[in-house]
Amino acid sequence: MCRNIKTLFNFDPPATDKEVRDASLQFVRKLSGYNSPSKANEDAFNGAVDEVFAAARKLIDSLETTAEPKDREIEAAKAKARSAERFGKSAEA
Repeated sequence: MCRNIKTLFNFDPPATDKEVRDASLQFVRKLSGYNSPSKANEDAFNGAVDEVFAAARKLIDSLETTAEPKDREIEAAKAKARSAERFGKSAEA
């Protein structure tokens, strides 16, 4: 599950709230073991997602770097190439 959480800091354009919330949801899913919680746990689950989102957004917004922002398309192409090398598939597949 958490393999889907990607680095969100230092990209151009910056991470959107949706990307941060999606990562927060994945994190809470992993911790709780729930893909979607029962009615009894729904409020706690959603509250945790909100809290993780707030902490993650605050972290990303407060980090500083002197490195140039990474280009999303270039980083995606690199990840695809690494995957192809790791799993022996063509990069175009």
